[in-house]
Amino acid sequence: MSIQNIRLFGDPVLRTEAAPVVDFDRELRQLVKDLTDTMMDAPGAGLAAPQIGVGLRVFTYWIDGELGHLVNPDLDLSSEMQDGEEGCLSFPGLRFDTPRALRVVAKGFNQFGEPVTIEGSELMARCIQHETDHLDGILFIDRMDREQRKLAMRAIREAEWSGEPAPTVKVSPHATFGRGM
Repeated sequence: MSIQNIRLFGDPVLRTEAAPVVDFDRELRQLVKDLTDTMMDAPGAGLAAPQIGVGLRVFTYWIDGELGHLVNPDLDLSSEMQDGEEGCLSFPGLRFDTPRALRVVAKGFNQFGEPVTIEGSELMARCIQHETDHLDGILFIDRMDREQRKLAMRAIREAEWSGEPAPTVKVSPHATFGRGM
C-alpha cells in the first residue's frame, strides 16, 4: 500500500488548478494506486490528486461499492439540483449542507488513456462534482450560501487540525513539471 498524507484546508495546493494529465504512464498508474490506497485507508468516498499534493487532474471514488478513478474529467450537469450533507477528507470531521446538481455525466480517461464515461445521480453525482471541484481549486465551502459558509468557517477555525503548517508541494517527475502542454 502507498498511503499518502492528505492536505488540509489552508494548504495552497487545494486552491490551485490542477494541470491536465498528458502522460498515461507508470507514474500515473502509481498516482491512481496512491489515491485509491489513501482514500480507502481514510476512509473516504473520493480523493483528488491535489489532496495529496499532486497538481494533476485525477481523482478516485468509492461509492455504493463501486471503486473507480477518472483522469481529465469533463462534466455535463443536470439543471435539477439536490441539497445534502457533504464532507471532505481535507476538512476532517466536518460536514455541511452543500447544493449540487442531481445528475452528472462525466467523461474522461482511465489510467491507461482509454475513454471513460460515468453517469451518476445523488451521491455519485455529488462525489464526482466535489472531486472535480478539487481539480479546479474549488472547495465545497465555496458552493455554500453566505450564511452556511460563515457557520462552516467558524467550525473550521474551532477544529483541532486548524492552523497546522502546510507541507511542501510535490514537484512532478514529468518533463513538463506537472503542466499540460
